[in-house]
Amino acid sequence: MPGGGPGPRVGRRCSAGAALLYLLACAKMGAPPGGPEDKVPPKLLATVPESVGVYPGWHEDVEFRFDEIVSEGSSPNQGLGTGDLEKLILLSPSSKVPVIHWKRSRIMVHPREGWKANRVYRVELLPGLSDLRRNRLDTTTVLTFSTGAALPADTLRGIAIDWVAGRVAAGALVEMILRPDSLVYRAVSDSSGRFNVGPLPHGDYLIYAAIDQNHDRRRGARESYDSAAVAGGAAVPPLWLIPRDTLPPRITQITSSDSLSATINFGQPLDPTQRFDSIGVTLRRQADSSLVPFHSVVPKELDDSLQRLARAQADSLQAAKDTTRRDSLKAGPPPKAPAPPRPPPGLRQGRAPKVDVVAESLLKTRPKLFSALVIRVDSAFVPESKYLVEISRIRSAAGVTGAARGVLAMPKRPPPPPATPPDSLKNKAPADSTGAKPALKGTARPASPSP
Repeated sequence: MPGGGPGPRVGRRCSAGAALLYLLACAKMGAPPGGPEDKVPPKLLATVPESVGVYPGWHEDVEFRFDEIVSEGSSPNQGLGTGDLEKLILLSPSSKVPVIHWKRSRIMVHPREGWKANRVYRVELLPGLSDLRRNRLDTTTVLTFSTGAALPADTLRGIAIDWVAGRVAAGALVEMILRPDSLVYRAVSDSSGRFNVGPLPHGDYLIYAAIDQNHDRRRGARESYDSAAVAGGAAVPPLWLIPRDTLPPRITQITSSDSLSATINFGQPLDPTQRFDSIGVTLRRQADSSLVPFHSVVPKELDDSLQRLARAQADSLQAAKDTTRRDSLKAGPPPKAPAPPRPPPGLRQGRAPKVDVVAESLLKTRPKLFSALVIRVDSAFVPESKYLVEISRIRSAAGVTGAARGVLAMPKRPPPPPATPPDSLKNKAPADSTGAKPALKGTARPASPSP
């Protein structure tokens, strides 16, 4: 070769070999095939900055750093609040969806409007973050820091109750509005309906708790909520969440339960303290506007209880009659004892379910809400007829009063069952008990021989 040096082909081979050695040296060593499956969720290593500190002039992203790559989720984060990571981050105080960046093992956050000076910020990472193997992190991480204001020291504690469902409001959105600046701090209640938010700036707060039905971390006008004013870090009273509709109750449907009763359904829960009688409720037959007498209008749950009690009394009387009849006849074998009730599925024997004593005692302080009434008439409804129900004054659980009216359309009377079951042997000749063969068509049967 000219010049005695290596040719172009040899140089290319050396470059390819060097590149291969470099890739092998930089390759990450993974778990050997067939090894134990990783079932450990990602672990938080650090936050930037550190929590509960004062950082004047802070303009960087807040970071959550983990020990492995975390999942970005399937829904992108576009500032609409619908992204998977956007649903896991609560940044307060801010009225906008924060800007979130995913960098493998790091999640970076900053307000869409930028950091403000002399303000206390609270960034909460909710449970739900997972790694690439779908191992889910079930703990909450809160980062609180100041951009110049004094360190916060107050804590707000309370409980949210879903009054409509009659249970604690797990996962309720909690908004704490600091007066007079109207800075909104957000949090989420735990599985027991409780919230414990702190540290927060000292001052007076207007607190809202709402059932976040669409999971957008914003309180909607149609969502059930309650509010309370708290002065100077005082205790937060229980929040009873109900729909706060400004319109009076409206009848959505009236259906017949049987020939003597009908169920009146409303579009919102009613005030459980009100009572209904013949003065405020009228029932008319629509054909001639004639009044139809009735003897009760009560909440559906109460009507069901009264009907069960009536059936139990009837069964008891019938059992007493049967006992008297057996005693008058020859004594037979004693009746079998009823089998003991089975425990609910999933409940281990000898271990009772956990009871939230505080929540149960709170629920007993207020009556249950209802959104359906049952009206029972003295005489049976006429089939294929329409009836007009009018309630002059009815009050919602939110305290809005108005009139309501609706129409009950009775269905057709069902056809009576057949008197006798259909006879498959009808039109079939009766069997001949003598065993003689039937005569052919057109021929006479021979006469029986005389004795």
